Amino acid sequence: MSQSPHAVPTGSTRDVVVSRVLDAAPELAWRAWSDPALLQQWWGPEGFTCPRAEVDLRPGGTTFLTMQAPAEWGGASIHTAWHHSAVLEPRRIEFVSTFVDASGARITPAAAGIPGAVPAEVPHLVDLEPLPDGRTRVTVTESGYTDADTSEQSRAGQEQCLDKMQRLFRG
Repeated sequence: MSQSPHAVPTGSTRDVVVSRVLDAAPELAWRAWSDPALLQQWWGPEGFTCPRAEVDLRPGGTTFLTMQAPAEWGGASIHTAWHHSAVLEPRRIEFVSTFVDASGARITPAAAGIPGAVPAEVPHLVDLEPLPDGRTRVTVTESGYTDADTSEQSRAGQEQCLDKMQRLFRG
């Protein structure tokens, strides 16, 4: 398994960088981000499900997601919106993630039941790099975390999401 997780301090914030090599060409790997049915299969840490994925993957578009916690985590539904600023198919997606209620109205992380110091807006950069053997390296960079515990929690969650994505393409 190819991975390179870490939280990198950048000034007063920390970036979370997580990477995986997928057994898929970039065009197929792109579908994991653009096809709601595929997104529902990998979004959320292990044990969590994604019962809602509405994708409008274009600059100015928004992807809405609902992540359902397992019963042992309280069973809560956590809604997020990804506000897309750049979409360069099949290579790059830039978006800002915010917490929203079930209707899509923006709420604070605390109102969403998120503990710790998660920022209200988390910029994301998704790079899909074609590899010579026909596979794709996906790298997700999240920015804006102000403390080590919160960035580590996000890194662990993103690791698990990309592990689930990687399994999609392993058959």
